[in-house]
Amino acid sequence: SYYYSGWRPAAGARFFCTAGRGLEPFLMREVRARLAATQVEYISGKVFFTTCSDLNMLKKLKSAERLFLLIKKQFPLNVSSVSKGKIFNEMQRLVNDDPESWLSAISIWKNLLELDAKEDKLSQRDANPLKRKVEENDIINPKKLKTKQMQELQESRECQLEKQTDEATVEQGDFLTNREKSQEAFQNDAVKAVAAPNQKDLTFRVSCRCSGFVAKTFTAQEVGRVIGIALMKQFGWKADLRNPNLEIFIHLNDIYSVVGIPVFRVPLASRAYIKTAGLRSTIAWAMASLAEIKAGAFVLDPMCGLGTILLEAAKEWPDVYYVGADVSDSQLLGACDNLKAAGLQDKIELLKVSVIELPLPSESVDIIISDIPFGKKFKLGKDIKNILQEMERVLCVGGTIVLLLSEDHHRRLQDCERGGIPWNSKGSHTDEPGIEKCLNPGEKTDLSDTVSSSAETSGQGDLDKMPPFGSLVPVDRYRVSLGRTGAFICRYRKSPSSAANVAAGLRFPVEFCFIP
Repeated sequence: SYYYSGWRPAAGARFFCTAGRGLEPFLMREVRARLAATQVEYISGKVFFTTCSDLNMLKKLKSAERLFLLIKKQFPLNVSSVSKGKIFNEMQRLVNDDPESWLSAISIWKNLLELDAKEDKLSQRDANPLKRKVEENDIINPKKLKTKQMQELQESRECQLEKQTDEATVEQGDFLTNREKSQEAFQNDAVKAVAAPNQKDLTFRVSCRCSGFVAKTFTAQEVGRVIGIALMKQFGWKADLRNPNLEIFIHLNDIYSVVGIPVFRVPLASRAYIKTAGLRSTIAWAMASLAEIKAGAFVLDPMCGLGTILLEAAKEWPDVYYVGADVSDSQLLGACDNLKAAGLQDKIELLKVSVIELPLPSESVDIIISDIPFGKKFKLGKDIKNILQEMERVLCVGGTIVLLLSEDHHRRLQDCERGGIPWNSKGSHTDEPGIEKCLNPGEKTDLSDTVSSSAETSGQGDLDKMPPFGSLVPVDRYRVSLGRTGAFICRYRKSPSSAANVAAGLRFPVEFCFIP
């Protein structure tokens, strides 16, 4: 079974990330590639893994919502009992049955924070060593000058008075040194709290999420209260709902019980470099990663909106020529603000043009990545076919298109594809399962492989057949969640065919506008 109640990290710590529904395969691939993670497995909405990576590397995860240090993962609570007291006792056993796993997780959490604080301190000190010395001299020299002037004016005074003045100067220097030390102590307050021998000074709060039968029986507040009491009794910690040193995360449902510690207070999905949020950053990064961007490529988003996809791509793959296009002035202005805030205004060019009249030569773009607008505000209807035809025209042979499609758009494209090559079933995730099984580390079925090797699984024989929609061959599709709305991330590859020459030649609109 993949469930267990305790763990002892020998060659790394055990973590888990929350992920948007459908992004689990992207996150599994990322933790393996970026963190050299092992024992990678998933359950719906969460990916578990073991890694030796430090906080600097963990901060770089792009497809995760939040990152947690794992304390426990085990079978769900039995809520069929008539007595609430018995269920409360079972909840408290999450703490009382294996306190060593809690102490071990706290120790690892503390070590991660301490190492990160030391690295930050060293990097700050090494960044401006000369500047720091100059500032120190600027403070000391005037003091020496002022002391000298005072001594010259008061030569007639008694030696005792001179001595008192010198002692006062020394005391002032000691005060400045002590203030600097107190500032450092304040910055490392959380680390020192968990470093206490008995951890009595540690403060905490419990964040609970319940679903399924557990949610019908108990509120999150009731569960949090029960777990909080157990922690106070077992370890002597103090509850602090406003500004705790430590947050305990608990998720209880009909499939599993998971307990962990959030590694960062701010979610990984909240990008500091994005001023105005548009498409969810994790979705945008997943789309860019699926495109397999290489250095020197020409990447186009012909319906860029606020530019989230281009921002995510340019941050990860900088040595690429990026162009974003849109017909909306407000969207382009928002995109321009985002580029400036991220420091990428020199990496990405913006054009005000229509997606069905792109001012680009045929077969001039290597990769197209785009979120096709949908909803009440955007009613493209049959225009989705014209949009794809124009994208097909500017895309070079062998190039890739990655699209985010609504269920309606996806259905229309499927109608166009009837009678052609079927979707690659191994790399497709069209039906969201009610309950997803957690993958064992050695199990052959590996969602992350569908991301990296989807071209191979589609088969070269399929590429040689007549494509289902012009020259665009569907390679992968993933059902993803956008909150209350479902959508599909679809990848196409352009194959050589006579259909690719239908729109041969150059098409340049009379007028187009660059947005600075």
